[in-house]
Amino acid sequence: MSEIETLEAELIGAIDGAADEAALEQLRIAALGKKGSISALMKSLGGMSPDERKVMGPALNGLKTRITEAIGARKSHLAEIALDARLASEFVDVTLPTRDGPLREGRIHPISQVTEEIEAIFADMGFSVAEGPDIEDEHHNFDALNIPESHPARQMMDTFYMPERADGKRMVLRTHTSPVQIRKMENTEPPIRIIAPGRVYRCDYDQTHTPMFHQVEGLVIDKQTHMGQLKWTLEEFCKAFFEVSEVKMRFRPSHFPFTEPSAEVDIGHARVGNQIKIGEGDEWLEILGCGMVHPQVLRNVGYDPEIYQGYAFGMGIDRLAMLKYGMPDLRAFFNSDLRWLKHYGFSVLDVPSLVGGLSS
Repeated sequence: MSEIETLEAELIGAIDGAADEAALEQLRIAALGKKGSISALMKSLGGMSPDERKVMGPALNGLKTRITEAIGARKSHLAEIALDARLASEFVDVTLPTRDGPLREGRIHPISQVTEEIEAIFADMGFSVAEGPDIEDEHHNFDALNIPESHPARQMMDTFYMPERADGKRMVLRTHTSPVQIRKMENTEPPIRIIAPGRVYRCDYDQTHTPMFHQVEGLVIDKQTHMGQLKWTLEEFCKAFFEVSEVKMRFRPSHFPFTEPSAEVDIGHARVGNQIKIGEGDEWLEILGCGMVHPQVLRNVGYDPEIYQGYAFGMGIDRLAMLKYGMPDLRAFFNSDLRWLKHYGFSVLDVPSLVGGLSS
């Protein structure tokens, strides 16, 4: 028995002196592993007499149990020490101010915000939103809109063409959202009252032009439409969008292949310092084009121009954003500069509505 007591005292002392869990594991293997000291004594039971085994068996099993418990207790103690050290090193000052979360730090891009403002205004006037593909065929982008092959807009200097297909046809990156109107008319019986916001593409790049920009176009088709309705619609839109009670507008005769008569619309404004005030002053600023839908366009989609008439309009979303919120350079919209977005962007909870205010 003295051998067992001596071994137990040595192992208990070593266990109590283990500095970390790695050292404790080495002690466990040395005592209880296949080649450990206690395991070696257990193997010796086979060479003992039955009387000796009756004495040594319980004694060795008791030793094994006590050492296992001692190792477990020491391991728990070492784990507590390690946790205390970790908590001390990872101290957090709960009195520090919290960081702003995504609802405060996140920003909605001005283009997205202004698009939602436009949609909210026209939805209040009974318009629905229509969408179409960015890659169009020449029929929907040009032919159906009464744009002849000789028109400058169809030249490669203005339009992004895709490689010619096997059948000789070419696809284009749409140069306006008017193809959405064509597709809508091809698949819908009048009356129609839609707006078509989206990306468009043209070969141009400077302070007020980018190769990709955003447009919104509107279309109304019915049995009784006229320029007076078009004028009222655009006046009401401008008053709501710029959040003014009155606007000065003038319609100048122009030419677009898909409308007849056609007009460009100017809005009155005044410059006060570095600001532009819409709705007052004697200066004029062009903001959009419009007109009555050309009878040939109606024929191209299967409508009888003797029965149906319509009006259409189109404007640049990017330029409306620049004009309303004082952004001097269109190129900055697409530079992915977080400083610019933080300055000009909108809160994620600032949802435009005519009731709460578009830009509140």
